[in-house]
Amino acid sequence: MAQKKLGRPPSDDAMTDRIFIRVSKETKEKLDACTQELHATRSDVVRKGIDMVHDSLKK
Repeated sequence: MAQKKLGRPPSDDAMTDRIFIRVSKETKEKLDACTQELHATRSDVVRKGIDMVHDSLKK
């Protein structure tokens, strides 16, 4: 009998790419305030921000 694999199942939209940015203390505080207000992670807030800017460019 084959041994069952452990771990998470593969995702349809795997997030494999990483970006690293430098921000000021003020920007980090704004990001942290957004995470608390939205009950989301920093990554989720950044993704939402990118989507908002991208959508505004299409208009």
